[in-house]
Formats: sequence, C-alpha cells, structure tokens
Amino acid sequence: MDVKNAFLHGELEEEVFMRLPPGHPQSHEPDLMCRLHKSIYGLKQSPRAWYAKLSSVLTTVGFKRSNADSSLFVRTGTAGKLVVLVYVDDLIITGDNIDEITKLKHSLQQRFAIKDLGILRYFLGIEMATSPKGFFLSQRKYVLDLLKEANMSDAKPVNTPLDTKLKLSLEGQPLPNISYYQRLVGKLIYLTITRPDIAYSVSIASQFMHFPTMEHFNLVKRLLRYLKGSIGRGIIMKKNESTEITGYCDADWAGNSIDRKSTTGYCTFVGGNLVTWKSKKQAVVARSSTEVEYRAMASTACELIWLKGLLCDLGVSTTQSMSLFCDNQATIHIASNPVFHERTKHIEVDCHYVRAQVQSQVIKTHFVKRYDQLADLFTKPLASPQFQRLLGKLGSINLLDPA
Repeated sequence: MDVKNAFLHGELEEEVFMRLPPGHPQSHEPDLMCRLHKSIYGLKQSPRAWYAKLSSVLTTVGFKRSNADSSLFVRTGTAGKLVVLVYVDDLIITGDNIDEITKLKHSLQQRFAIKDLGILRYFLGIEMATSPKGFFLSQRKYVLDLLKEANMSDAKPVNTPLDTKLKLSLEGQPLPNISYYQRLVGKLIYLTITRPDIAYSVSIASQFMHFPTMEHFNLVKRLLRYLKGSIGRGIIMKKNESTEITGYCDADWAGNSIDRKSTTGYCTFVGGNLVTWKSKKQAVVARSSTEVEYRAMASTACELIWLKGLLCDLGVSTTQSMSLFCDNQATIHIASNPVFHERTKHIEVDCHYVRAQVQSQVIKTHFVKRYDQLADLFTKPLASPQFQRLLGKLGSINLLDPA
C-alpha cells in the first residue's frame, strides 16, 4: 500500500515557524510568521513525525513494534497473525487471514489517503515472483536501467565481477567526473540487496569514492560487464518447514595491499534460505589471521542474535542452537577455551562476546573446509568455477540462463 502525501499527516511536537508563503494576503509584512502544527515536506522533523503518527495508529489496533526492527509491526490474535513492514510511505501487509488483512486495509484507508497496490510484485526496485514452492527476488529492471545510464547496454559480458589478479593503488590518472563514479557506485550498493555475488566487488569500489582514478573506474566498468551477462540473477527462497539459523564467516587477512587491513565476510541462512550477507573492510590492522577470523566471527554472531530476535518477534521461536561455521581451527578453539592466551588480549572484547554465546549454547561453532566456505565469496576475488559453485549453494540463480 502507498500513502499519499504521507509527511502531511505527521503532527509536530516542536515549535516550528516559517515565513508566509508567496501569494498570502499578508506576505508583504516581514514580521509575520506561521507556526506549523503539522509537518510539511522539507522539514527535518517530517519523517520522524510521520513515523510517530503511523506507529500510533497501528498500536491502537493491536500491533506491537518489533524490538529487532523498528519498521516491523506484528499483531497476533485468535483470528490470526498480521505483519506490517513500513518503508517511509510504502507498506507491505501480510498475514495468515485474508479477512483480517482486508479489515486492516479498510481501517488504514479511513485514517489516511492510501492506495491499495494489490499483490506484492514490485517494491522499491525489487521484483518478486511467487509460486507454491517459494519466491524469487531480483532487480532485473534496475540492472537494465543502470546499464542504460552507463551506456553499457551493448557491453561484452564477463563471467566474474573481479579479476583474480586485481591489484589496486591510490596512484593513477584522476577521474575527471567524480560525481559520475559516486552515482554509479551508489546505485551498485543498492543492487547488493538481491545480489550477493557483487557484494565484495562493490565494497572494493566504494572505498575510493573520495578520489577515484581511471583504474577504479575500469573496475566499475568490469562489474557492469558482469551484470550485463547476469541480468536475471537473484535470490530464490524455497518453502520448507525448517527454521534453523546458520551462519558462515570468513576473513581475508591483510588482503588490502594499500593499508593491509582485512576484509570481513559473512552470510546467514534461515531454513536453508540465504537472508543476510555482508562484505566489509575491518577498521583496524590485524596482527594475526586468528584475530581477523575472530573479529569476523563476532560480527556474524551479532547478526545471528539479531536474526533470532527478529524471528521471535514474528512468533517463530526456537530453542535449537544456531550453527556458526568457520574455516579457522584456532578461532574455534579460542571460542570454547575458558583461558585467555596472552596473544588474544587485544581482541578480548570480541572473545568475551562470542564465548558467552557459545557457553550459553545459543551458538555452536563448527569447522568447515575452505573449499566449502560459503563466505569466501565475500572476502576475495574467485576464479569462475568456484565463484559459480558458491553462488549455486547460496541460492543465487539466473532465471535467464538457458542452462
């Protein structure tokens, strides 16, 4: 559902004054001002005022706001369960009772000027195809528009987003149009919502937003050539009865040749379906591969705890321990060892956090061979066979692929 003129519904708590608008009978008098009782477009307070108004309306009809995600509202009752997800003025409504959904729509239409867009098929550039077996998320039209804007609709496709022998530096010919580079990378960042295959390459390109060179622009062009050959790729989520939460974490020690910082990569699954992933450069330089892996493990543990809280708010609670897979034996031993080693004191906070989750049996750590480490995709460039193999295991498929 789409709310028309959403910000005009928000009620201001602060005192906000504005000059009289042009055309007002007294606009020529400089000392007269308007005090706003409701928000208008252009005010910094408008998004917060609209969210407060909408959340109060949903609360009055029995919804509770999720602790894990403030944009998620859930109502559980004898008639069934209703879930509302809010993104500014766009609402997704779902549940297990059609009559309750219809009543909620009617209730919202009485309070706001709101348009019913029907079954969810396209939302914020994300296309969704549904079937009894599950659903498929992609951004096909978004990719086509991006290639058209970059004048690369007829580019020659490549099999991988990055060259395995990639070596970047800060030297080189400066790019004359920095804003063009920043705009392209910004759109690529949004594309990672349904494309885990480009998460690492986009994170590399985004590190040079302040001063890109032609070398960095060529990296973005190769990424666009890869998108040309995989326009229909997206995430498939299959319907099943499992609610098991698992995660894979990996790190590339000192992989950045410029500042020797490492890259954290992780991905999480619910019921065997990929739900979240991340590729991010670590903030500090690590002194050992174990330290790097442990920082990655701590980040993944936080994501798993958040996912468990989110599912609990949705009414899906489980007492089963969450599995965390890592390809570093030393890191797994530190997580279960109650004695701190002298060389691990500088990562003591991460050690304490992960160990607390392991000892309380919220998380169980498991060793996985490097060849089967799914998070390897988010930490380094891979050759085409391994790249395609891991994508298949992540549930990323190309519907337009003839095979």
